[in-house]
Amino acid sequence: MPSDPSPDTLLRFPSPFPLKIMGRSDSNLEAVVLGIIRRHDPGFAEESMEKRNSSGGNYLGLTCTVTAASREMLDALYRELSAHPAIRFVL
Repeated sequence: MPSDPSPDTLLRFPSPFPLKIMGRSDSNLEAVVLGIIRRHDPGFAEESMEKRNSSGGNYLGLTCTVTAASREMLDALYRELSAHPAIRFVL
């Protein structure tokens, strides 16, 4: 059963939550992102990862929809993704 949103967020948990991640296409980005996401969402399915190359081919954009269990889980996931040197942006 989804929980009520806390006063500081409108999100209900658990819920699907898309993350947009961008990094250099030559950086093994998919494996890095998959490893980080699975530490926070062990049920994440690799085949659900959407991939898009930049027009110049230098960057790879990934969309990963995780199952957000809590605000704390999302915050920890965002911090770990953002701290990795292969990742340029996380939205």
